[in-house]
Order: sequence, then C-alpha cells, then structure tokens
Amino acid sequence: MDMLTRLAKAATPGPKAIEGLGLERKGGAMKQRLGEAAALGQSLGGLSAAHLQTLSRTYGGSGRQIGETFQEIWGDAKAPAETMQAFGDYLTDAAQRSVLFLDVMRQVGNTSVERARDGGDPVLVYEYAMITDGRSFDRPVNYALVHILPPAGVEVDPTLRPYIIIDPRAGHGAGIGGFKSDSQVGVALAHGHSVYFTIFFQQPEPGQTLADVCAAEGRFVRDVALRHPNAPRPVVIGNCQGGWAAMLLAASNPHVTGPVVINGAPMSYWAGVRGKNPMRYLGGMVGGALPALLMSDLGNGKFDGANLVLNFEAGNPGNTWWGKYYNVFANADTEAERFIGFERWWSTFFFMNEAEIRWIVENLFIGNKLQHGNAVLGRRGAIDLKQIRAPIIVFASKGDDITPPQQALNWIPKVYGNEREIRARGQRIIYMVHDSIGHLGIFVSAKVATKEHDQIVNTLGMIEALAPGLYEMRIEQQIGEGIDARFVVSFQERTIADLRALDDGDTDESPFALVDRVSRVGVDLYELTARPFVQAMVTPASADMMVQMNPMRLRRRVLSDANPVMPAVGTLADQVRAARKPVARTNPFFRTEKLFASMVEQTMTFWSDVRSAQQELAFFSIYGNPFLRALSQGRGQDDQASQTNPNFGETLYEMPDVEAALQKIGQGGFAEAVIRMLVLMARSRGAVRESRLHRSNEILHSTPPFDTMDEAHRTQIIHQQTLAVDFEPEAAILALPALLPNAEDRVRALRLVEDIAGDPAEMSEPTVRMLARLREILAVAKDGPKDEEPAEEKAAEEKPKASRARPQRVPGE
Repeated sequence: MDMLTRLAKAATPGPKAIEGLGLERKGGAMKQRLGEAAALGQSLGGLSAAHLQTLSRTYGGSGRQIGETFQEIWGDAKAPAETMQAFGDYLTDAAQRSVLFLDVMRQVGNTSVERARDGGDPVLVYEYAMITDGRSFDRPVNYALVHILPPAGVEVDPTLRPYIIIDPRAGHGAGIGGFKSDSQVGVALAHGHSVYFTIFFQQPEPGQTLADVCAAEGRFVRDVALRHPNAPRPVVIGNCQGGWAAMLLAASNPHVTGPVVINGAPMSYWAGVRGKNPMRYLGGMVGGALPALLMSDLGNGKFDGANLVLNFEAGNPGNTWWGKYYNVFANADTEAERFIGFERWWSTFFFMNEAEIRWIVENLFIGNKLQHGNAVLGRRGAIDLKQIRAPIIVFASKGDDITPPQQALNWIPKVYGNEREIRARGQRIIYMVHDSIGHLGIFVSAKVATKEHDQIVNTLGMIEALAPGLYEMRIEQQIGEGIDARFVVSFQERTIADLRALDDGDTDESPFALVDRVSRVGVDLYELTARPFVQAMVTPASADMMVQMNPMRLRRRVLSDANPVMPAVGTLADQVRAARKPVARTNPFFRTEKLFASMVEQTMTFWSDVRSAQQELAFFSIYGNPFLRALSQGRGQDDQASQTNPNFGETLYEMPDVEAALQKIGQGGFAEAVIRMLVLMARSRGAVRESRLHRSNEILHSTPPFDTMDEAHRTQIIHQQTLAVDFEPEAAILALPALLPNAEDRVRALRLVEDIAGDPAEMSEPTVRMLARLREILAVAKDGPKDEEPAEEKAAEEKPKASRARPQRVPGE
C-alpha cells in the first residue's frame, strides 16, 4: 500500500511541473479567449439591434406613406366617364412608352455588341490625338497617352501646369472623366490647362503586369513634361481605382509627378463604420482572392471585368436593376439620350490579366498592404507612400457606399504618425468630404464638376503657396447663381485626430487580417490541388463561351439586333414617335404606376439592406471569432504599427530637414522673413481663405525677390520656414530681426504680410495679436519703424526663455 501511495505521488505533477507544462499560461489564454467570445456575442447583439433600428427607422413608416399617397390619388370621387377617359389615355401612353423603352434597350444592346467587337474606344466627347502608345514599349501594355484637343473657342496656355487624368480600369473602359463638357476635362480646359488622358484598350497585352502599367504611366508623365518645358510638373488625377494607380505612380516617380488628386479612391481597404459600408465584407464572405484566381483560370488567363460591374450592381439592386430602368420607362421622351450616352460606357466591359487582378486583390482589397508599405510592385520593391513629395488632394463623399470617407482617408493616419510629421516632411495633404454625392457622381456629376472640381483646379494653381500640413478644403458659401456663381473656399488646418473622428475606431479591422490569412491558405490549396486540372480543361473556346454567357453581356445581346425580333422594334418605335400621345403627369393611373414602381424599388432596397446586415453579422461571427483569430496572429493592426513608419522610434527633431531648418533659424533674408511671418499668421488663424492664398501666391510669384525664384527654391523656403515655426515658434519669432536688419526691409516685409492678410476687421483675435507681436518684435509701428530699444537686443534678452520653452521630444513625434 505504501508503494502504491508513493507511485501515485510521483505521478501527480507538482507546481513546478505544472508551470513547466505551461498549463497555467494556456488556461489563462483560454480564459481570455472565452472572455473575448462573450464580448463578441454582446457586440453582435448590439450590432443586430442597431441594424433593426436602422431598418425600422428607414422603412417603418413606408406603408403609411404609401397609403397616404394612394388616398391622395384616389380619395376624390371622379365621374366614371372621366375615370375611363383617364384609363384610356394611360393605356395608350403606357403602350407607347413600352415600345420606346424597348427601343432604348435595343440601342444600348447594339452599342454594347458593337463596342465589344470594335474594342471599345474611349467615351470622350472631345477630339484627341495619340501621343504615346504603350503597346509599342519593350514591356508592352494596353495603355496609351492621348492629348485632348481643345474645342473651338477654347485656348490653352502651354506654360500652365498640364493635367493627366487616369480613369478606373475596374471593368469599364476609359473616358468617363471627360464624357461630357461639364467634366474634369472641361473644367481644366476652361482654366486654360492642357489636358492629357491615359486610355486603355479592351484586351491586356500578353504577360502585362501592374508593374509594367505603372512604369508606362511614369513614361507618360515624362512625355507630358517634355512637351511643356516651361510649365510646372503635371497634375495627375485618378478616379476611383485610377486613384490608387495615381498614388502608385507618384510614389514610384516622385521627382516627375506634380500634385496628385484622387477622387473616390479606395486606399485603406479594411476601414469603415460598423453598420455601414457592407462592400468591405465581400472579400471575406467569398473566401478572399480565390474566386478572382478561379475566374481568371476559367477565362484562360484573363479576368473578365464584367464580373466587377456585376458586383457593383448587386450592391444596390433597387436602383441598378429597377430604378434607373423605370426612370427611362417613365420618361421615355426625355431620358433616352442621357441613358444611352451613359450606357455606352457602362455596357462595355474590359479585361485584365490574371497577374493584374491577383495583385490588386491580394495587395489591396484583401491584404491592405499599400498603407503599410508592404505592397511590392515588381522590381520596384515595396511602395512607400511617404516618397510622394507633391501635394495630395483627396475628394471623398459620405454618400459613397463603394469608397466611404474612411477608406479614402484612413491611410493618412497609418502612413504618418501625426500631422506634425506631415509638415516635417514638407507634404501638403488636402481633403474634401462631400455630404451626399454617390460614388459615380464624384467624377461624373456635372454639378460636382462645376463646383468641387472647379475649386480643386483653382487650388492647384496656387497650392505651393500653402504651408505644409493637413487641411480640409471647405466650400463655405456660394455667391450668385448659375454660370455666375462664385464660391468662398477655405483651408482649415486639421489633425490626425480629426480624421480618426470620421471613423468609429479601427478595432473592427483586426478580423480582416484573418481574411487575408484564410485567403492565402485557400489560394495555396487551390494551386496545389485543383488548379492544374482547371487550367488543363480550359480552352480558348470555353473561355470565350463563358464571356458571352456572362449575364451582363447576355441580357444586352438578347435585346440587340442580334435577336431577329428586335429590328422590328426600331421601325415600330419610329411610328410611335410620329403618333406620340403622352399622358398628363397628373393622370391618376400614371401616378399609381409611379407609386407601384417606388414600392418595387423600396422592396428591393429593403431586402438588399437586410442582406447587408446579415452579411456583416456573419462576417464578424466568423472572422471575429477569437479562436479562429489565432490563425492571424502577427497580422493584426497593432502588429503592423511599427511597419507604418520605416523610421519608427526616430524623433521628428532628428529628421535631416528639421535639423537643417532649426540650425538655420537665424539665417536668411527678406524672403525667409516674409514667408515665416505668413506661416505664423496662418497658424494663428488655423485656416487659410482661398482669397488670401490667391494673394499670397500672386505676391510670391511677382514681387522681388520671389519673382526671380524657381518653384523648387520657393517651395524649399516655405518648407524650411514651416519647420522653424512648427518646432521652435518662439525662437522663430525672436530671430526675425536678424533676418531683417534693415528698417526699410522690415516695413516693406510687414506691408506685404498685411496685404496678404487683408482687412484687419476680418481678422480673428489671435491673428490680430500675432500681427501686433510681429510689429513689436520688428519695432515697426503701423505708420513706420518705432524709435525704441533695438529689437536685436530685445530678442537676445528673450532667447534663453525661448530655449527653455522648447517642446519635449518624444519617440515617433
């Protein structure tokens, strides 16, 4: 018995043995994950309740509204004869509209078939001339650079900064940025700028990669710069996916590109607000990059862009599959031309090579690598957005459900530690957030073109006069109407915290790291098992059949003249137009039709919103699971924080530009003093009005000694003086007398500053105090120099105080 007891004690692990097995640590980890699972359950419950509240708030009163509208239409008793007459008029009108609608669909189908056969030329309304064809390069690409020929009566100035527009290659063709006169192209031409467009052809070149495309676009920029030797570096405008392409171009070619404008461009792909932005969950719900790879294999090495367009339409079926078509049916006499013109772009579908779509999905939409500096582009290595030296303008909209503001802007806090780092690197980032315009409207809407894009063009003409920093561009007031309308624009200084406030935090982004991990595992398994068999079975004929059977093409082809029945519709439509009898808009049957149509659209939108809510809940249930998230350890947001800044741990004071600016804080002359005072005045206001920026730009280009400076020298001075004011503001003020030893120069410098600042009555109190401080330190009264103690001696006495006020240095700041 004693022997058995001793054996039992020997088999029982002691505290040290338990510690050696790690049972306590594993138990703690299990407890933590169980706690996280419980928290996830609570979070999902709250999210479900929020979705129910949103659905109830949005659709809860719709039944009552429909009933009230129906009562309004039919509440008043009408004579039977009057009702029968109204019904007869409606039937005639509805029959005629049906024929006209079908004829519109026939024309759209014919256009789609013809453009697919001919290669889908750009939908630009402007004449253009080919400048450089990328298909002739050593590494050929299906891109080309064209020059927009100014219409009659429009003159351009070759010495003004030229514009290059990059349209999205996301299933459609090129030209949407200039498919009507009130467009990005039209606005730039109206301001006298030469405009160039990067177009692309329907089929990619064999072996073409995105690295090849980026290199070709860099060559396009150089070609434009050579054509305008006396102009500043070209502006690059990117729309939607053309936006991240423009950023890749600028980061890869920082010394040749000018300002970059990105409109509705996704840059931070995991970002969004819970309860909104369902598009970001799609990659996780379909298994990551695997579907794109499979579709490319079934396409014999090519990815059909029609699938991207189908995904876009499925996101808002109420409008894309019903509403926009009913609008044409209801207004068949007036909407046909507009609809056919837009469908000329929307109904033409382009292709990518497998390598291109795979890079996009794995590095951007699933991997989100661009903002972390991990997106490797061929032999160029990893793309670092900090390499972009030119100003960046970001245009986003709260009404954009494809690229919400968080996806358009959250890359800024990820790339830069804070707004001070933006200034330290001499960068200017300006963003503008529209309240309501949808995704396509950002770069298609005529109203947006003549307002927001027009103001962007105005800003680009004087952006170098703006001190480095982060700004929000705000259109504060409209003066006048129509073509005479003018806008009051300001640039409000912003912080990284202001950008973060647009989001609900980034804790909801960690599940996307698991999506990336699952995607890579799925792709690896597919490549090791099924892919060789899929590729062996696919033939050019089967790939072409899949292209033709795509529902986006098939439904258009069925309604085209390729269908033997449809040519007769054209003849019948001509007869209908000759005998057209449109019904009055007040006809009760027509109003009932519109009410029914709105019910159909609302129903489709309701179920789409329900689907989005279910998709979000399913996404977080799967990828937010703490037990599954263990698979993505090392891929979370916190683990990537150190990768956000390649100089992680370096203080901003140790940056070479900052050190050089602070060492030269007491050196310089008239130009440095004026710019330093302008920076101080702007900093005191916290904002810059466009009118002041215009005056500043004019003076910095036409007044000695600025008029003889080149752009690079002027920009360098602005950067240095911004750093001096930002890091040692008191010392920068006290050093002004040393920069302006001559009394006459001091008076002239202050007068320039006052001319730019404008009417003192419009100045804020801090600005008035700053101006008074500058007069005091330079011993200059309003009417001339003061007769008092030399400012140099006063500054020397105060310098030790400025040194003690130097801010504490902290890592990463």
